[in-house]
Amino acid sequence: MRLTRQTNYAMRILMYCAANTDRLSRIPEIAAAYSVSELFLFKILQPLVEHGLVETVRGRNGGVRLGRPAESITLFDVVRVTEESFAMAECFENDAAECPLVDSCALNSALREALNAFFAVLERYTIADMVAARPNVRHLLGIDMLVQRAPAA
Repeated sequence: MRLTRQTNYAMRILMYCAANTDRLSRIPEIAAAYSVSELFLFKILQPLVEHGLVETVRGRNGGVRLGRPAESITLFDVVRVTEESFAMAECFENDAAECPLVDSCALNSALREALNAFFAVLERYTIADMVAARPNVRHLLGIDMLVQRAPAA
């Protein structure tokens, strides 16, 4: 199974926010950190906000932050929100091709088992785990540089 680019960057947005707990994250900063367009990230942000994974704060000093603790956002939570289809084969879809084995196919059963195993692994890992796996993640994303340049409050 291959995850979409949207899912990949949704996880990256969440990881950025989880690493940047000292202040609100801004889309231009996240886009610069990952070398992608702001428009692309804004499109990804919408379903994350709708499902409570991210909160937005409007205004001159606005930005985004996690909608709940990073420890409670699993990778499966993100995949469930951002992926449109989990059909691994044509016969997984409602309008499956005409196949005499569709109701008793061993392949279908094996693929479903594999998909469920994939989901189970994603359920075991959180956004916090992803950030903790790289102790220097703030430096890699340029967050430390932003904090150093920020004017004192």
